[in-house]
Amino acid sequence: MVDEVPFPSQITTSKHLSLLGHGITDIEIHFLQIKFTAIGVYIDPEIVGHLQKWRGKPGNHLAEDDDFFDALIDAPVDKLIRVVVIKEIKGSQYGVQLESAVRDRLAADDKYEEEEEEALEKIVEFFQSKYLKKHSVITYQFSVSPPAAEIVFSTEGKEEAKMKVENKNVVEMIKRWYLGGTRGVSATTISSLASNLSTHLSK
Repeated sequence: MVDEVPFPSQITTSKHLSLLGHGITDIEIHFLQIKFTAIGVYIDPEIVGHLQKWRGKPGNHLAEDDDFFDALIDAPVDKLIRVVVIKEIKGSQYGVQLESAVRDRLAADDKYEEEEEEALEKIVEFFQSKYLKKHSVITYQFSVSPPAAEIVFSTEGKEEAKMKVENKNVVEMIKRWYLGGTRGVSATTISSLASNLSTHLSK
């Protein structure tokens, strides 16, 4: 459970993916913590084979190591991020947050071209008409080959909406937004991932 939001320990896509990290996105205003979303990160357990270089390192050490998270993001295994809405928000607001986070990362790496702009516009459009009420779920499913992301939005009483993102650079930066170590959007998720992976690596 993350803030009263249940996350199953496994999700099956084409493979069994295990819950390896969870946390929340929040903001503090006048000492009041406002929680926006709960996050669960599911990864193919084979990830451990790609992170052997960090074997024996404690979780708090890994949480500060961006190279570790770069290796996690780049590892050729399936990943899935499940985002559950805690505080209602318009889809357009969420879409703009995602767009600016991804665009800033692309620009910093000098990868923001017309194709990336188009792919981002489609994502903003996808969220534009949605209303993210409490307990709505956004799923990002990242496949290895082809390197694409499927975004699925589900909310009570409505049919699931899906879209595919096939721009490699945009897909990578969405991963970085959620899994990017010290630059990730949720410090609690990064710390949970680091601690769980540290345990798996020491087995």
